[in-house]
Amino acid sequence: MTVATGTTDPLPAAADVPTIYFIGVTTGKSSIRTVFPRWATELGLGDVRLVGIDLPLHAPAEDYRRVVDFIAHDPLSRGALVTTHKIDLYDACRDMFDVIDPHAELMGETSCLSKRDGRLVCHAKDPISSGLAIDAFLPPGHWQRTGADAFVMGAGGSAIAISWYLSRPERGADRPARIVVANRSTPRLEALRRVHDELGTDVPVEVVHTPTPQASDAILATLAPGSLVVNATGLGKDAPGSPLTDAAAFPLDAVAWDLNYRGDLVFLDQARAAGHVQVEDGWVYFLHGWTQVVAEVFDLEIPTSGPVFDALDRIATDTRR
Repeated sequence: MTVATGTTDPLPAAADVPTIYFIGVTTGKSSIRTVFPRWATELGLGDVRLVGIDLPLHAPAEDYRRVVDFIAHDPLSRGALVTTHKIDLYDACRDMFDVIDPHAELMGETSCLSKRDGRLVCHAKDPISSGLAIDAFLPPGHWQRTGADAFVMGAGGSAIAISWYLSRPERGADRPARIVVANRSTPRLEALRRVHDELGTDVPVEVVHTPTPQASDAILATLAPGSLVVNATGLGKDAPGSPLTDAAAFPLDAVAWDLNYRGDLVFLDQARAAGHVQVEDGWVYFLHGWTQVVAEVFDLEIPTSGPVFDALDRIATDTRR
């Protein structure tokens, strides 16, 4: 079930079984609709339900507040995964959360809502799930061995989390030579800059306003061989296109990562056309993102590797075929 909400549209009906919500833009097209019921059986969750709530990009603050108020006060609504709207929902509803976890407070975004003892809890799970996804396709020592850069296009919650993860001091020498984050508008770049200023990040983090794809192409041309290039814009899924032009020149042995796993994925087509680029879609990110949130919402332990995670991975992959 997916509900398209708006200032005049109805919210979901009161839940009659424990329910997790998926707050996004085109939730009806996500694989989670097929995956979640099978995961629920595998995890022994009993009679539970997933309901999608679709909101337009940068929806009015009152829409986010109506959705959060509904989840907070509906007895069987257990929580939500938030995608695309992570920063906008946090900004609109911060005063409605009873508890804000440290990552959400630092990054100014939420990817997960849960309830504990009647209190609404705001979490940022992207720092965990994005790190797990990166470590799944980049071998240990990649940055130290290559001296490569990281270029993240888009400055939303996922970009903040990725840049945080890659710059953590405990990674030692295995960090990018520099991290460049680019976005079509400036307010979110300023927010990301504030996060790294507060952290005192010692890896160079450059924030660049790129109002056109050609401006992103120009940054791409400056990257070292082996660099990670990330499409964190939503283009290719939530809106058509790519943050790059077809003339973009990827560095030798680059790794192109699209946080999307569905849609046109033009960015990955451009990377494949270069012929010397490792191409990664957002499937592993999807798995870790959802398992982290399901564990939080239903208050259970889901390991990030091993037999339980492997079983959930197989279930999800089978639905993708």
